[in-house]
Amino acid sequence: MGALGSGSAPVEWMPLPDTMTSPTASRRRDIQGLRALAVLAVIGAHAAGWPRGGFAGVDVFFVISGFVITGALLREQRSAGRISLARFYARRARRLLPAAVITIAAVVGTSFAVFHRARADQILGDGVAALLLASNWRFAAQGSDYFAATTAVSPLQHFWSLSVEEQFYLVWPGLLIVLLLLVPRAARAGRRAAILVGVASAVVVVASFGIAVVQSAQNPLLAYFSTATRAWEFAVGAFLAAAAPLARRLPAAMGGLLALAGTVGIVAALFVLEPSGPGFPGPWAALPVGATVLVIVGGAVAPRAMLLPLTNPVSVFTGDASYSLYLWHFPVVVFAAAVVPVSAWSLPVILAATAVLGIASYLLVEQPLRYAPFLGARLPAAPPAASSASDAAPTGLVTAESAPSASIDQLVAASRPDTVSEPAPSAFLSRRPEGWQPGTRYFPGAVRPASVPAVDSPVASVSPAPAPAPAARAVPPPPVPPASDDAGRSSIDAWRERFGSQMTLTAAALVVAGLLGVLYAQNLVAPNTSPAAGQSPPTVAAPGDPTAALQSDLAAAAAATTWPELHPSLDEVMAQSSGANPARACFSPSPAPSAPDCTWGSPDAPHHLYLVGDSTAMAYAPALRELAQNSGGAIRVTTVGLYGCRFTDVLVQNDDPDVMNACPGRKADVAAMIAADRPEAVLVSNAYTLAQTADGRDLSASDLAGAEAAEVASYDMAGRVVFLAAPPEGAPLGNCYTQVGSPYACATSVNQTWTDIQAAMEQMAAARGEHVMDSRPFTCWNDVCPAFAGTLPIRYDQTHLTVDYSAHIAPYLWWWLTSNGVVPPS
Repeated sequence: MGALGSGSAPVEWMPLPDTMTSPTASRRRDIQGLRALAVLAVIGAHAAGWPRGGFAGVDVFFVISGFVITGALLREQRSAGRISLARFYARRARRLLPAAVITIAAVVGTSFAVFHRARADQILGDGVAALLLASNWRFAAQGSDYFAATTAVSPLQHFWSLSVEEQFYLVWPGLLIVLLLLVPRAARAGRRAAILVGVASAVVVVASFGIAVVQSAQNPLLAYFSTATRAWEFAVGAFLAAAAPLARRLPAAMGGLLALAGTVGIVAALFVLEPSGPGFPGPWAALPVGATVLVIVGGAVAPRAMLLPLTNPVSVFTGDASYSLYLWHFPVVVFAAAVVPVSAWSLPVILAATAVLGIASYLLVEQPLRYAPFLGARLPAAPPAASSASDAAPTGLVTAESAPSASIDQLVAASRPDTVSEPAPSAFLSRRPEGWQPGTRYFPGAVRPASVPAVDSPVASVSPAPAPAPAARAVPPPPVPPASDDAGRSSIDAWRERFGSQMTLTAAALVVAGLLGVLYAQNLVAPNTSPAAGQSPPTVAAPGDPTAALQSDLAAAAAATTWPELHPSLDEVMAQSSGANPARACFSPSPAPSAPDCTWGSPDAPHHLYLVGDSTAMAYAPALRELAQNSGGAIRVTTVGLYGCRFTDVLVQNDDPDVMNACPGRKADVAAMIAADRPEAVLVSNAYTLAQTADGRDLSASDLAGAEAAEVASYDMAGRVVFLAAPPEGAPLGNCYTQVGSPYACATSVNQTWTDIQAAMEQMAAARGEHVMDSRPFTCWNDVCPAFAGTLPIRYDQTHLTVDYSAHIAPYLWWWLTSNGVVPPS
């Protein structure tokens, strides 16, 4: 879901005169608290499923991002007379890339060590997309693929929000530059530039929000990931930055009430919004976005006591580290689901690992490399925790954008002026250098923190004008500045002094945490036992019945504790998905298939069978093709249908609009083919999951059975229809199949929904004089359904049979059809 940023944010809402002299900026600790609230909500939703609306934390980050970054760009325009794209992107790269690249590299490397090859390759592709800032479009495309809908979640999926954010900021700064060219040069440092930016922001808000509302109704998945439907959230923050002077005019009490109402609104959104609910991000993202606006506006003037939930040290530090926490939390959740047994310890372990990795990344990578001289950065005049402005991370997390900084030599020179003016008492507090502590003495030759104007807050406060200074005291002239090589060395020395001990202690703590993790894995991992262990062996079937051999293989697989060598491998079948199915073109929405193109076997075969239905039927097509090709010309089969389209007399809802449009016509075409060919028997197979009609009415098991019976009644094949049951649902192979796990993790039991639909189908068929073929004899043993049988994988996802296993059960299908009198023996 979303993204975060960290870092401190020196931002203050004050009326801005056209000319500013020596402004100082105070840190908006409440914004850091907002980041903390948002990142904790996201982590909670992903790790524990609570709060359910925790995904809205990303929307909070998007608003903060627009506010902080646009404010920084406006300040740069005011102070320098121009916006430098090179400086802007260099700061963002130093701030965001190191932690992101290390996270991606660690996730991809761990994936190849833990997961199967197919999933590891998929995650490698996700990592490349993340580096190219295209994660949102990659995941939108995967989610719209019917056969990718059940693939395992990527540990890099949360990078979608970073991609959205960076795509926005690839355009926004350049747009501001173009807009500011419309303002006369003399007026660009004044209010006119902010007004123009505010108008542009409002236009983006209206246009993008309209797109979000329309697309959320038409294509919710694309709307969720699209930059076009999310741009309005950044633009809302940008509008706040442009209109910042107005906020300072609010009474303090009103500001406190607004901030409190906004905080309550954000919390309410986390519990009101539903992950599967309609209308997101348009219009319902307006709830967390609007609440965030109230906090940002009210927090500018609110009394400190009313902001304490957001400004306390714990909230502020969590906000500082929010970007790194966001980067690491989702990989921890996904890897834990694959390798950590479910127990009372699962959630605490996930949260602890997230905290350790996130904070270590913040202290060991994010902070030090952000200010590293060898990356072209300069140390700020004060420690980063005290004087930095926020910049948004590419994901929804907001990161910090460094405040103007000076080289070490510049700071030394600034601390040794030829004359030192004593400030007047009325201006003393506002003129103290950052980092000043009561009792500190400064003396000629000592390095003194320079009072560098902060320009990275959305709106900087203005200090009172100082009183006339008394006569200056003479001081010795400054020493000769060091040579450039010495300056470079002194910068690195200062950086090492600033971060060296922090990095050493963090690395040591990370090693200790890793050792504790190893101890946990050794002592608390569940024993390697199978759910089928200790059960009775399979019974022996009658001669000629292939059931006994199938059940024997399934029993051995259900009791297995190690993976055998499978041919093809699970990696291969998962990578191929439905693409290896020879009948896929006959079940695709377009072009419409014809009976001859979807038929195997001799045209003169005495037995002609039809297989129709959704993708469940398509998975059985290799079995029917095997019958035709090995029957010596005795059997001809036609397999045709449409994946995602239930062959019922009511239109069942599907998320793919192409399927919904093609489904009614495809069912009519198939009925016409059957009427023209008059086959010996028709096998019908549809998914065994509950569903809704296109208008949102729930369909029960009996409703689905009745609707299927009504559809096949149009075939005029009474007594010659076989309802072929879907296989009981298997485990999600992408999650359960790992190189460090055992087959028992991928074994499932028959669920209640499957049992209810099977009972309803048997009752319906008995009343109509039709047949129902149970799929459990060739997929499960004693209602335990393993992932393989013998040396063959059974499914390539949770639902569909692999091509090889489908062909493997062809003898069983023919034996059943002949034994039950559907077709006479050859």
